[in-house]
Amino acid sequence: MDDSVIAVILGGGQGTRLFPLTKLRSKPAVPIAGKYRLVDIPISNCLNSDIRRIHVLTQFNSASLNRHIKNTYNFDVFSQGFVDILAAEQTPNSERWYQGTADAVRQSLHHMENYNHEHVLILSGDQLYQMDYRNMLEQHEKSNADLTVATIPVTAEEATNFGIMRTGDEGFVEDFIEKPAPEVLPEWKSETPEHFSSNGRSYLASMGIYIFKKEALNRLFEQNPEATDFGKQLIPKAIHKSFYVNSYEFDGYWTDVGTIKSFFEANLDLTADLPSFNLFDNERSVYTRARLLPASKLSGTTFDHSVLAEGCIIEATRIEKSVIGIRARIGKGTTIENSIVMGNDIFQSVHEIDNSSRPPMGIGQQCFISRAIIDKNCCIGNDVRIVGGDHLEDGDYGSYHVVDGIVIVPKNEVIEDGTQI
Repeated sequence: MDDSVIAVILGGGQGTRLFPLTKLRSKPAVPIAGKYRLVDIPISNCLNSDIRRIHVLTQFNSASLNRHIKNTYNFDVFSQGFVDILAAEQTPNSERWYQGTADAVRQSLHHMENYNHEHVLILSGDQLYQMDYRNMLEQHEKSNADLTVATIPVTAEEATNFGIMRTGDEGFVEDFIEKPAPEVLPEWKSETPEHFSSNGRSYLASMGIYIFKKEALNRLFEQNPEATDFGKQLIPKAIHKSFYVNSYEFDGYWTDVGTIKSFFEANLDLTADLPSFNLFDNERSVYTRARLLPASKLSGTTFDHSVLAEGCIIEATRIEKSVIGIRARIGKGTTIENSIVMGNDIFQSVHEIDNSSRPPMGIGQQCFISRAIIDKNCCIGNDVRIVGGDHLEDGDYGSYHVVDGIVIVPKNEVIEDGTQI
């Protein structure tokens, strides 16, 4: 275990960009890839990097996240490792909830003082990537930087959506701009390796992953007591106040899954023959709760380019380019394409199904579902047709929502027999 580092995972605020998936849970607890939660990604990266002292900061709807972490990340009594939830709290020094990413870390520093450490690794809870943080830490220490920012080379078209760093000699950051306008972009090019620059990826976008020297972080907070956000306030101030800020260029797959559209696309990308995010990796495992579920059972289903989690009972006619989560139940004659079905938290017994006034938990018979996200524990009746696309207007329609043409049925919702969406 690397005793020089404490990791802090930012759980985010209300998660409005992922609503309604965050209606009943915090953003890090949103299910992804059939059997995982978003928070499993940065925690797994930490564990694979031999970093085992991890705090997760959250304040909204944290009950399910607490349960997940409690049931998943337990270290033995001979280890000093931990994964702890630090929820927003009132203290003599602060009576406010977290006001932003930097404020969340500032309010939590007193918990970290109980542990010897030299560096603080700050991570986002809504990104999909696999990184060995030891390589970033090695560069951070070798350069003697106060702060190292993980960056990824992007094109001019992509750069307008990110915070862009401009680097000088030896990779040190000289300036920073948040979501630059297209007309100023030529001034913000950086030297990138030839295989990036030849593809137009000459702009260094901040990934929201930082390593601070402990004393530098404390000093930055002392100098900027009103700053609440890292990307918009503290990082630019560090660059312009003589802190040594270094850029660590990452050349692997990375995507922000903080919006419904990006979350949807990242999940469906996992169904490709060679997905960008590799779950089948002996060296970079993604960890999650061990549920001891039975193997999934399929009856007469054509299954094409899809991901199927354990514990499912599938009698559908066809499932194509979709992610099917744990304990999912899908009835006969149903077709599902380009969709995410998150599954269920429990198995319903035959007695419960026969004595319920609403459709069984899962997806019924003779349904057609396309371009949709069906959250956990939904009861979708028979002969239901859900077809997302640009023809639908975004909005809240009671039993379902539409975001970027994607139909989302929130957790525990009921869609009656014969419904057409």
